[in-house]
Amino acid sequence: MQHLKNPSAKLEDLGIKNANEFWNLSPEELEEATIAKGLGERTSTGAIAIDTGEFKGRSPQDRFIVKDEVTKDAVWWGNINKPFDSDKFDALYDKVVKYLSGKDVYVRDAIACADPRYHMNIRVATEYPWSNMFIYNMFIRPTEEQILNFDPEWTIVCAPEFMAVPDRDGTRQHNFSILNFTRKIALVGGSGYTGEMKKGIFSALNFILPHQKNVLSMHCSANLGDEGDTALFFGLSGTGKTTLSADPNRKLIGDDEHGWTEDHTIFNFEGGCYAKVIDLTEEKEPDIFRAIKQGAILENIMYKPGTMEPDYENAEKTQNTRVSYPIHHIDNIVEPSIGKNPKNVFFLTCDAFGVLPPISKLTPGQAAFHFISGYTAKVAGTEEGITDPETVFSACFGAPFMLLHPTVYGEMLSKKMQDSGATVWLVNTGWSGGPFGVGKRMSLKITRALIAAALTGKLNDVEFVTEPFFNLNIPVECDGVPTEVLDAKNTWADKDAYDKKANHLAQSFLKNFEKFSEYANDEIMAGAPNVSQEA
Repeated sequence: MQHLKNPSAKLEDLGIKNANEFWNLSPEELEEATIAKGLGERTSTGAIAIDTGEFKGRSPQDRFIVKDEVTKDAVWWGNINKPFDSDKFDALYDKVVKYLSGKDVYVRDAIACADPRYHMNIRVATEYPWSNMFIYNMFIRPTEEQILNFDPEWTIVCAPEFMAVPDRDGTRQHNFSILNFTRKIALVGGSGYTGEMKKGIFSALNFILPHQKNVLSMHCSANLGDEGDTALFFGLSGTGKTTLSADPNRKLIGDDEHGWTEDHTIFNFEGGCYAKVIDLTEEKEPDIFRAIKQGAILENIMYKPGTMEPDYENAEKTQNTRVSYPIHHIDNIVEPSIGKNPKNVFFLTCDAFGVLPPISKLTPGQAAFHFISGYTAKVAGTEEGITDPETVFSACFGAPFMLLHPTVYGEMLSKKMQDSGATVWLVNTGWSGGPFGVGKRMSLKITRALIAAALTGKLNDVEFVTEPFFNLNIPVECDGVPTEVLDAKNTWADKDAYDKKANHLAQSFLKNFEKFSEYANDEIMAGAPNVSQEA
């Protein structure tokens, strides 16, 4: 069957020779190929289920950036952004395309960035049909006319069954994900985890857009109100980013990756969603639950005994069970995925220490400081006797994908916030009344009421007070929320214990920020918390 492609496009241009080429297959055809090859199966939902093999998640220690003239003086090199030699890359790339030569290869043309001014054309060559279907789901799908005239700017080559030899190839182990900004190639091998492709392009955009186009790239979700006001939701895993941005009264722009332009346009990088499904229920996440139908891909799930019905509570393979689906599987969306006039920005944190208020308004300097810090906390465990939470700092709420120094993104956010007049809120979806083991998790009903009050402007007309440890501005009242909940200290029975815990967390913030401080401007440093060494 003949499929659309640019008549001048050749797989040999990528170095892949004598392959059985399958260009721009439909999702149905890719599903059929996946099942026929024994690489997946149809579930009772209509979605196909696949197993990503050895790797059930990204392998950040095996992600590299080619260090060359484009990147050597711009990338923030270190534990996150590890350099890779250009010659080693060229040799490894040649091995991968030689490995793919003569095989079935699935080729897809796709677009990143919903704003036409920043379209990035991507050509993707994959070893597996379901990897190609993932690209169809996750990126923007070009029109027939665009395909016939498609000129790729970037290329992804994904070969899960190719294994590198570290001593010869320069990798850490047999799997790898490498970005080459001179050749504009994302090379993935040794891992079938689809998120490596998605986050590879996100990482590339996190370099290209801020560094070359003055667009702030962001790891966040976004939605749009009836008045045309855009809201952004930043947050690490477990903070409620997906739950709180899925608002029946607002339309979804996107759930994970966005750009913020000079003229205050917000645009989605993607054309789909890649959501966790562990413990998924229709009651908790109706949009995601209903999106799991034909055209969706379930990753690493288990079944209920004797059936093909997914068991979302079963984490036998991994806690990181996921679903990929095109964004049109959700009814309440913005098309195209673009919004204007960012009015409110929410930093979501699950503070298991129980010291941060449920909502507070940040100054531009505080916004930049907390953005660069990217704080949340996780509970160390639920076994008897283990009650101490653990701090987690991930710069810009997405450190593994940020190629520039975090203060670059922080300063851009601060400037765009001031230019647009957007208000930034810090929202604690974690504990209240004490730390984990003493207090209770913040009520989702209360969090939703506070966010709704911020979105509708009701918090603009109330009095704010400043707490002493983080200098956070806290509203003294909010409709539908008990007044005593608004100041975290008021919810603690032992006020001295609160002071000690708050001081301890403030010190953790400052210690984490030491590696950024020499690059941060005075405004950002003014957003830092206060500490008392004696507390």
